[in-house]
Amino acid sequence: MRRAVCPGSFDPITNGHLDIIARASKLYDVVHVAVMINQSKKGLFTVDERIELIREVTADFGNVEVESFHGLLVDFCKQRDIPAIVKGLRAVSDFDYELQMAQMNNGLSGVETLFVPTNPTYSFLSSSLVKEVAAWGGDVSHLVPPAVLGQLTERLAQQRAQQ
Repeated sequence: MRRAVCPGSFDPITNGHLDIIARASKLYDVVHVAVMINQSKKGLFTVDERIELIREVTADFGNVEVESFHGLLVDFCKQRDIPAIVKGLRAVSDFDYELQMAQMNNGLSGVETLFVPTNPTYSFLSSSLVKEVAAWGGDVSHLVPPAVLGQLTERLAQQRAQQ
């Protein structure tokens, strides 16, 4: 079976992320979506909430497995016999950083990285930008799946109520 991983923090998953995962799911038999655990950052959504949202929005693909990871991505890959990492590239600046990571990952473990150019519709999109625009009342309905929009709207309302 051909297996790959799409790693990230996905806080929250955007249509750009979903596009890359969908495209990877057509190239590989199994696509693992690895949600990064970063203890030093407080996300808008918990890791478990992100996993649940990703499972919900990728359910129709049929070959996507979602789980969290902590530590080196190459260790995640080794433990699951995953030979490839799929990364979306939005701009040249992404390539500079991602190339270094790909070379390091390959040097550490032999894992290959496949770079997928982002759909131009989503070339500017990031989770951080979505959260910022939504926090200020901007319309992000075209940037995230409907299930994510509902959870994002609810979470931001909760935060405002607590302030």
